[in-house]
Amino acid sequence: MIDDGTGLFTIGDLARATGLTVRTIRYWSDEGVLPPVARSAGGYRLYDAASVARLELIRSLRELGLGLADVRGVLAGERTVAEVAAAHVAALDAQIRALKVTRAVLSTVARRGSSAEEMTLMNKLARLSAAERKRIIDDFMAEIFEGLDTVDPDIRKRLRFAAANLPDDPTPEQVDAWVELAELIQDPDFRAHMRRMVEFNAADRGPDVPAGTSLWFMSRLVQLAGQALRQGIAPEAPEAEDVLRELLGDGDRAAVLERLTAVANVRLARYRELTAVVNGLEPLPSPDEEFAWVVAALRARVAR
Repeated sequence: MIDDGTGLFTIGDLARATGLTVRTIRYWSDEGVLPPVARSAGGYRLYDAASVARLELIRSLRELGLGLADVRGVLAGERTVAEVAAAHVAALDAQIRALKVTRAVLSTVARRGSSAEEMTLMNKLARLSAAERKRIIDDFMAEIFEGLDTVDPDIRKRLRFAAANLPDDPTPEQVDAWVELAELIQDPDFRAHMRRMVEFNAADRGPDVPAGTSLWFMSRLVQLAGQALRQGIAPEAPEAEDVLRELLGDGDRAAVLERLTAVANVRLARYRELTAVVNGLEPLPSPDEEFAWVVAALRARVAR
């Protein structure tokens, strides 16, 4: 406080009282958020007790990350602190989402040892808008179902329901899974495999086949093969014949083997896993052992 009985403070006085630097206080004063109330005979800026309180408010708002324009609006009464805080929360949320995407991409690059070209592609995929992500999924679904009107409606519904839907506030794991999934479903070989699997389903259906038949067969396969595994029946053992007969009846075993080989695909299993992660769901248990048992039992007999 200057010793002239006015009770006013110099910038140096404010710096000592608040712990802020003279340079910072002078900058805020120059920017108009801390105007002086008077000038000394020597031209120095002077501030009163209200200026000290104003300075503390400015410091609090700046420490919360608000820009000087927002600070100026609050101090001028143009905006309330609550309004500015709400707007800043929204901005921070957007920054956090962007940082999560960046972290996920960099983590994937580090794990894969990706090249610069691969990193660019992953970054592009991760930052797609919701509409762009939906277009990729819709394009994939359209290609694998195109012209196949006899596909079991339950199969069609399940695949569409399981389509990956990245949330607005994804975890790094969800972003990572989305990047891998987007690469997978745009791969021509994987699309061809999925199309072939759906074609198998369509070929087995006619106008009188009830919906859900395909799902019933898969459920039955898992049940019967699971029992065989628990009983220790080897796929090539004579007892396995009874399991196959109960499951397939007099069906064409070579055709069934071809279909099951198409379904029991490592990349298809990975597709299911990635979709579950992106959707924030626990991955469903995969009946890999049951499928492998039936495939092995069929191969042991079809090859004869």
